[in-house]
Amino acid sequence: MSKRAAIDAAHWLRLAAAPTFAIMALLTAAFGGSADALCSATGASLLGGMVPMYLLMTAFHAAPWLKLIGSHARTSQVGKNPA
Repeated sequence: MSKRAAIDAAHWLRLAAAPTFAIMALLTAAFGGSADALCSATGASLLGGMVPMYLLMTAFHAAPWLKLIGSHARTSQVGKNPA
């Protein structure tokens, strides 16, 4: 694998993390599961359970999406005349 192909693959993998965790949170919330019951059985934290964990993982992996959105916003502003 060439160096450029590896960089491209890493870029797409970074972008895949946040939507994957968001989908996992939605599916777990919709269908539940035995793992969610095991994780929230202790009741020690509001962050107990799988759905909050997946939502936190989504937030932690959102940086590549924010950078992508920011770069598109900057490039769309280039060439516009301020009113």
